[in-house]
Amino acid sequence: MTKYIIRRLLQAIPVIFLISIVCFVLMLMAPGGPQAQFNQNRFIKPEQVDLWLQHWCLVRNPSPPDMIKEYAGWLGVWNCQTQSFISENGGLNFLPSFLGGGVNGMLHGDWGISIYLNQPVLDIILGRLPVTLLLMVTAWIIWLTLALILGVVAAIRRYSFFDQAATLFSYTFYSLPTFWLGLMLIEIFAVTLHWFPSQLIQSPRISPGPFASAVWWQAFWTDPGLYGWDVAMHLVLPVTTLVAVSVAGDSRFVRSAMLESLNQDYVRTARAKGLSERRVIFRHAFRNALLPIITNGALEVAFLFSGAIVTETIFSLQGMGYLYIQGLQAHDYFLLMGIVFIGAILVVVFNLVADVLYAVADPRIRYD
Repeated sequence: MTKYIIRRLLQAIPVIFLISIVCFVLMLMAPGGPQAQFNQNRFIKPEQVDLWLQHWCLVRNPSPPDMIKEYAGWLGVWNCQTQSFISENGGLNFLPSFLGGGVNGMLHGDWGISIYLNQPVLDIILGRLPVTLLLMVTAWIIWLTLALILGVVAAIRRYSFFDQAATLFSYTFYSLPTFWLGLMLIEIFAVTLHWFPSQLIQSPRISPGPFASAVWWQAFWTDPGLYGWDVAMHLVLPVTTLVAVSVAGDSRFVRSAMLESLNQDYVRTARAKGLSERRVIFRHAFRNALLPIITNGALEVAFLFSGAIVTETIFSLQGMGYLYIQGLQAHDYFLLMGIVFIGAILVVVFNLVADVLYAVADPRIRYD
């Protein structure tokens, strides 16, 4: 298993590399270019914009050779100052700085400067990531738990009242747009009933600073109940928005996988041997039905990361999704590339996680 994981990690390197190339080319094709934000500021001279573009290995109208240099500079292979593969320290630029390499580019932790927020992109992402992670993890746990329960029970009690009700629930909520459901929840439970807050991840009058910052954690440990409850109340509506739509589709997926497993010969054999129905269902049928469920559940993590864009925007959660919309509106070149790159890494990593979990769920699967 260890050799397999190492081999998959090595195979993931060229995959991430190719994904980064595709993302970079698509970003270059976007209208405006990285200097679009500066073009709207009459106090910045064209010469200053040119110097900024040169600093980051960028040009206004890149040709194919320029695009290669731009990508190499963004990745950290090409040095924008020396205009070569050699760093200021005299070594190859892609090497770590302590080996004479450079300091610019993604490989060295330099993800560029956000034009919109005027801060290092990596610092901005790390500051907004806790909100998205909290939303994703909470929604994913509730989502997967409900989908498994609804799907398994509906498969066991096929064509029963519960199965029909679960089917009605699935078709109804699966057809609802995420943005519409979120707005309806705000209108009903925040505006009309005043049960839950409609925006942000915390109450400004309670919180001393941004969520998960050093100041916030210091205040949190003085009164965990107050700050924890405040965050939990703010999470109810956005988590419900993500979970309601997603559970509707995944519960049908679980039901289908479970029904297929219940109709297999080994299940009938287990029942013929006199095993209890509980053991037949959970020890034999459910365990074999887990393989497609694991695949779907792992890929849903990447969906949550992208799906949080709409949810965070509706509820003004200062996370990665909300940050992406801000960067998109401001033509923030480096910020968008950083967020897209993280999303690509999530897809690759959780595909590996799914493959590893296959062997845990099914003892017949072995990786040499």
